[in-house]
Amino acid sequence: MEQVGIEAISVYGGAAKLDVRMLAEARQLDMTRFDNLMMKEKTVAMPYEDPVSYAVNAAKPIIDNLSDIDKQSIEMVITCSESGIDFGKSISTYIHDYLELNRNCRMFELKQACYSGTAGFQMALNFILSQTSPGAKALVIGTDISRFSVAEGGAALSEDWSFAEPSSGAGAVAFLVSDTPYIFQADIGCNGYYGYEVMDTCRPNPDSEAGDAELSLLSYLDCCENAYLKYKDRVEGVDYEKTFNYLSFHTPFGGMVKGAHRNMMRKFKKSQPIEIEEDFQRRVMPGLVYCQQVGNIMGATVLLSLASTIDHGEFIQPQRIGLFSYGSGCCSEFYSGIVTPEGKQIQAQQGISTQLGDRYSLSFEEYEHLLDYSSLVSFGTRNVTLDYQMFPGVWKQIENKNRLVLKKIKEFHREYEWV
Repeated sequence: MEQVGIEAISVYGGAAKLDVRMLAEARQLDMTRFDNLMMKEKTVAMPYEDPVSYAVNAAKPIIDNLSDIDKQSIEMVITCSESGIDFGKSISTYIHDYLELNRNCRMFELKQACYSGTAGFQMALNFILSQTSPGAKALVIGTDISRFSVAEGGAALSEDWSFAEPSSGAGAVAFLVSDTPYIFQADIGCNGYYGYEVMDTCRPNPDSEAGDAELSLLSYLDCCENAYLKYKDRVEGVDYEKTFNYLSFHTPFGGMVKGAHRNMMRKFKKSQPIEIEEDFQRRVMPGLVYCQQVGNIMGATVLLSLASTIDHGEFIQPQRIGLFSYGSGCCSEFYSGIVTPEGKQIQAQQGISTQLGDRYSLSFEEYEHLLDYSSLVSFGTRNVTLDYQMFPGVWKQIENKNRLVLKKIKEFHREYEWV
């Protein structure tokens, strides 16, 4: 059977981060409930950072490592996001331009809440498997940001918003899909998908989110179970505990993943609490490390968990990873693939942990100040020129590192520059 999967994967976690415990204490949140988030830090987007700049900065290390011939073989660019900047124009066009890719290329944007990254991945896999263009590659990028404004943080601050604030992040995961899957070889045909209409969370307008947190949790648990059951139905001899050496979940926050894993172990293995906790630490926790540092980046989060699993798991021999992807509204999928020791070594060269560690740590006062500026680049902004020196400490993490930033918006057209 033909091999297909991820040839390269790269993560960009922005230039600034915030200690979320500090945030929770400042917001006077219920710390018992906060601890269930299992969050440590989150990426905070600067006004001159947006889904395009995040996506390009994530993809550039992959593109720079390609030969001219391989770069020319990229025939599809799929952007997976619920943070689009235009109802018509795809942000893939900007990404394609700033990466200087071949013009004989399909480019488009996918939206299905946090499931979009998996949707793009599966579409790319099937494009490669179809062999309609032998040797072609597809670049898929999940990119999302959460911007909170000072108005949201005022006297009307709701409890639901309070707990969304520390868990919502910003960032992008780019991955090259091809028939040379050095990093992750997909198990072809091993997919279980499950979905239905539910109003758990939604974005009724471009810059805000609404929903029912309890319903979202129930939908996530329901989909995890039923997507896995469909996978099990299609793949002979599957065992939730023994088939998968590791598990990578879409991670709105760690507590939701822990609850889902606990539910699966109880239902399918009749495991006791001590056994479940040991299994969680061994098979699931490696995939949460980066998610605890970046926050929920919607369509990119399950791929962020995969990158974290590869970097923090043990791969002395090839290991199978099971992935669960969920998007509100809702659609979900359980799928799997193989990572080899060589794949782990190649992936380590991306230095994701170092990049995340190098982000500027915002003080709470700086973060509060930033909320005043969040509306500068809200959806539909017509004209604005960004001030890079607004937060000098953050800018020092960007300048001279060949990063793309948003320079200005002129009559709705976004202009970026490399710094």
